[in-house]
Amino acid sequence: MGMASALETLCGQAYGAKKHYMLGVYLQRSWMVLFMCCVLLLPVFIFASPILKAIGEGDELAELAGGLARWLIPLHFSFAFYFPLQRFLQSQVKARAIMWVAVVGLVVHVAASWVFVGLLKMGVVGIAVACDISWWVLPIGLMGYSAGGGCPNTWTGFSLEALSGLWDFLKLSAASGVMLWSLPLI
Repeated sequence: MGMASALETLCGQAYGAKKHYMLGVYLQRSWMVLFMCCVLLLPVFIFASPILKAIGEGDELAELAGGLARWLIPLHFSFAFYFPLQRFLQSQVKARAIMWVAVVGLVVHVAASWVFVGLLKMGVVGIAVACDISWWVLPIGLMGYSAGGGCPNTWTGFSLEALSGLWDFLKLSAASGVMLWSLPLI
């Protein structure tokens, strides 16, 4: 979420400067940077059990937490797409679209929880699966809104221009992430 905050700043500036097409370019850059960060963090999810054991956690709890962490990998990747889309739409004052997609996500989450936890009795794993499903509803819904005509001036499709300036975007995203991460420490 912290790294997606860089997008909020850039999109706000581009929108104010009436360079609307740049919002879509910045969104794509954000997706690429955050997706790569998710890939880099993936070993933490995959090897959560040995990591937890190495820092002194009990074997039983480490195994349970490690198994759950692997089930949460899809949720982890959904953040890389959802948070930038949310910032992209917020900078255009499209809060109503975000709200309605969140309502749909909530309904899907309740239904998925009922199925996986209530009917299938999957316990904590069922909760993780329900979260995986409902959190992917959010970026899919927001992207559907954006690409489906909700943002005609700011989303003009995928652009090769998004591939340039990735290093600068990464530095800005990392700085935003560190800033938001360190706020609770102050």
